[in-house]
Amino acid sequence: MGGPPPEPPGSPVPATAELAFDDFYHAHFRSLVVQLTAYTGDRGQAQDLVQEAFCRAYTHWSRLARYDDPLAWVRRVAWNLGHNRWRRLRTAQAWLLRQRETHVAEPSPDRVALDTALAKLPPKQRRAVVLHYLADLTVAEIAAQERVAEGTVKSWLHRGRAALATHLRDTTEGVRDV
Repeated sequence: MGGPPPEPPGSPVPATAELAFDDFYHAHFRSLVVQLTAYTGDRGQAQDLVQEAFCRAYTHWSRLARYDDPLAWVRRVAWNLGHNRWRRLRTAQAWLLRQRETHVAEPSPDRVALDTALAKLPPKQRRAVVLHYLADLTVAEIAAQERVAEGTVKSWLHRGRAALATHLRDTTEGVRDV
């Protein structure tokens, strides 16, 4: 309140302040790197974090130099940067795990035969068979979804089952697990 107004960002730092900052930097850089290396487990990352913290301190040095313990400020900034980096890496890693390609076993011969037979059905019959047997929809639900009478859906299902039986009988001898 009673001191001089803060320096605007980007204003040149007086030469004496630069010297004091240089001494401060040289006196504490290594010890902070050792601390952050123990925290992160990576010396290069620790050096980057400490360097970034000192860069931020340099931009506010005219104010920080008046603190009782400017090293505490730099240390806190470095630790916060390390924690933020760790949190971003953890989030990215979780995202990557969700994007991981999962390998599924190849379809059985019965499944291939069923897919081939379904592909030979007319679209309306195929849709009715799939919705009824794979999506577990009732005849009434299919009729409502397709906007047709229930009798039409029953007809599609009857014709679709008959055509599937013919196609499957022609392509395989004994269809299992269908």
